[in-house]
Amino acid sequence: MYPALAVLHALRKQMPDLETLWVGGAGGMEADLVERAGVPFESVPAAGVHGVGLRSLPGNLAKLGSGLLAARRVLRRFRPDALFFTGGYVAVPVALASRMMRPRPRLLLYVPDIEPGLALKALSRFADHIALTVEDSRAFFPRRIPATVTGYPIRPELTRWERPQARARFNLRDDSPTLLVFGGSLGARSINRAVVRHLPALLREMQIIHVTGQRDWAEVQEAVRALSLEALGRYHLHAYLHGEEMGAALAAADLVLSRAGASSIGEFPYFGLPAVLVPYPHAWRYQQVNAKYLEQRGAALVLADAALESDLLPTLVSLARSTDRLKNMRRAMRSLATPQAAEHIGHLVVQPPRGQGAKHHG
Repeated sequence: MYPALAVLHALRKQMPDLETLWVGGAGGMEADLVERAGVPFESVPAAGVHGVGLRSLPGNLAKLGSGLLAARRVLRRFRPDALFFTGGYVAVPVALASRMMRPRPRLLLYVPDIEPGLALKALSRFADHIALTVEDSRAFFPRRIPATVTGYPIRPELTRWERPQARARFNLRDDSPTLLVFGGSLGARSINRAVVRHLPALLREMQIIHVTGQRDWAEVQEAVRALSLEALGRYHLHAYLHGEEMGAALAAADLVLSRAGASSIGEFPYFGLPAVLVPYPHAWRYQQVNAKYLEQRGAALVLADAALESDLLPTLVSLARSTDRLKNMRRAMRSLATPQAAEHIGHLVVQPPRGQGAKHHG
């Protein structure tokens, strides 16, 4: 979602008369975030069919069929000139419906992770162009499809902070490094619990901005009641930080501990932020591939989720005490930044005739 919103922001600056419609899944937080950005939203049914059990397969196939019919109705009304996809189940019925249109709209894919998800792999055969975060992603697509390495599009609200102002926002001290811990909107339970178990020792070495996610907020709040007043002064606890506030946290930190979702290969380089990455273990290997990419370039260290109890504390303390190593990691991470990615992708999405506007579907 966030890369798509970043590209849409860039497109609106390039083409002020752009007419936009976002088609997404029903339920969840997608509709709220999109509508908060001032983008019209419509939902269509969708579900995965790969890797699901036999019991779920008939229902998911029926939902996919319903999604195709709903997507055809939406596209007939909106008549887009271009479609832009970043993955997800909804992409499949919308892309298939677009193949039935005359004239067919341009179709562009953006691949946030290094290894594309199944939906993007399947839709690549229909694509007019593919935008890639890194060069390594080319290997996953046929050579006949034009592809451009653009980098990861950064949400503009993340970029509004200078480091001194960001550190002042969290009332951070200058006499110790700052660790940012987060795991997405829901949080990362194993990371949260490992950090809480080691909090007294960690806070002797560093100050911490801890974004728990809503799911673990109450549990972490209860666990930190035993901290001393001195330790609490070095610990900044939040359930969730919205876009601009998250930008302040990223700008203020010296080191980040997180999962290895697609944003790790885009947002951390933008801020030159060294990382300790803990790939989510209960899914396909996307996060492991992202984490390995950054580790091989000297920008991150990778810990297995199962090794958090034994390895987290010594890893973080060692980094906190090694300013030279953090500087080298920061330099390596910053070398991977692509600050103009959203504008670059925006140019690829819509190529209307000169002097005409265009519609865009995301």
